[in-house]
Amino acid sequence: MFQTFKEWFWLERFWLPPTIKWSDLEDHDGLIFVKPSHLYMTIPYALGLMIIRYFFEKFIASPLAKTFGIKEQVRKITPNTTLEKFFKQSTRHPSQTDIYGLAKKCNLTERQVERWFRSRRNQERPSRMKKFQEACWRFAFYLMISVAGIAFLYDKPWAYDLWEVWNGYPRQPLLPSQYWYYILEMSFYWSLLFSLGSDIKRKDFLAHVIHHLAAISLMSFSWCANYIRSGTLVMVVHDVADMWLESAKMFSYAGWKKTCNILFFIFSVIFFISRLIIFPFWILYCTLILPLHYLEPFFSYIFLNLQLMILQVLHLYWGYFILKMLKRCIFTKNLKDVRSDDEDEYEEEVEEEMEEEAIKGQERDCLKNGLEANRDLIPNGQHSH
Repeated sequence: MFQTFKEWFWLERFWLPPTIKWSDLEDHDGLIFVKPSHLYMTIPYALGLMIIRYFFEKFIASPLAKTFGIKEQVRKITPNTTLEKFFKQSTRHPSQTDIYGLAKKCNLTERQVERWFRSRRNQERPSRMKKFQEACWRFAFYLMISVAGIAFLYDKPWAYDLWEVWNGYPRQPLLPSQYWYYILEMSFYWSLLFSLGSDIKRKDFLAHVIHHLAAISLMSFSWCANYIRSGTLVMVVHDVADMWLESAKMFSYAGWKKTCNILFFIFSVIFFISRLIIFPFWILYCTLILPLHYLEPFFSYIFLNLQLMILQVLHLYWGYFILKMLKRCIFTKNLKDVRSDDEDEYEEEVEEEMEEEAIKGQERDCLKNGLEANRDLIPNGQHSH
């Protein structure tokens, strides 16, 4: 049954133009052509990148973070078996009724219980050091792959003349630079997918999973159908913007807000030019319109362009969020990733601490004047009469 499915899956009419056979893409006369089996190497390379990432974060990103003044945060909390059990088995955000009951049970004030849960939640939030390390690794890779992509493409005729993308298709031999560009890019996305469980959780966690799978699927499909030339153009257009976003995050975590804002503006400009101008009017034109001068429409041509058009819709979706962040940056002078839960919780934590300091101040004033302290500070949440 598996053999039958395999034969059906690799039917030439799904992947290649009419009249072209897989035998036409066999290696000959020193020319090497793409093979699906090449993609098996992306898995061990992904594991290798994860090992490199571990040492990079430990010996490069961490010292760099400390240079920027970012330190490892040790969030201490008073152990409490009852509250810990409730935190793990019930909810991280107890209701006011729960807080009242727990306060009576533990002989604490309601305010102390609220503060314990807030501190306990803070313990599980990733530190700025962790966030800086992740952003630094992604920045380093995107910088490296962008430079490599430009170096691979600068002397290729199809980078300047889009007609060359389809000249001789699909009998286009594989170049070593194309092989390594594809394999490294795919391996990187596999490594991101493998590390999602240990990386910082964000609101768009599911979107990240879908994005990484879609990127791997698109690159794998374009490889198997030998859309290598157009594929490399798609990759370089996407890579050039990402490194600016990661660098903006690094400076944001370091507290360099002005530098962060400048880098984010640069990212925004490059994003809108590369993904909302170059991609639809250059790349999509190349993949959707130009092939029709050489070939009749066939399945993989339709499937490829369908995926690229879905990608363009995602560009518009992300562009909307970038505009929201730009608006926040311009009108509030504060740039924050709208996807992040951490910053929202951090602001809540600061507000609560300020409120608590105010309550303590009120208590001191009341005691000085011989008056009763705020009722929330009475043990067990009991109110005086």
